[in-house]
Amino acid sequence: QVHIVESGGGLVQPGGSLSLSCATSGIPFSLAAVGWYRQAPGKQRELVAAIASRGTTNYSDSVKGRFTISRDNAKGTVYLQMNSLKPEDTAVYCCKANIGKDYWGQGTQVTVSS
Repeated sequence: QVHIVESGGGLVQPGGSLSLSCATSGIPFSLAAVGWYRQAPGKQRELVAAIASRGTTNYSDSVKGRFTISRDNAKGTVYLQMNSLKPEDTAVYCCKANIGKDYWGQGTQVTVSS
């Protein structure tokens, strides 16, 4: 059975940092491409950052230079380090693992507010 579980969200002030984790099980994680997506109220879901099985990364222009995605194949986990957070980063952040098929987690809420 496949499990994708995000954690690490919360409330943070503008300029602050958060680190999200996406823990997986039930898939050959080292072969999976993984992406972090976010969806704010009233907006479409957007890809924030992605990491390929071999470690190649890409970022949306809105987070480039502030967010860093990384993976630990031994733990089956992908991380998203978010720095210099802005109110417009407020959203539900979800993780998607692709191994021929997409597997989604339930998401974690990130709120950036003073």
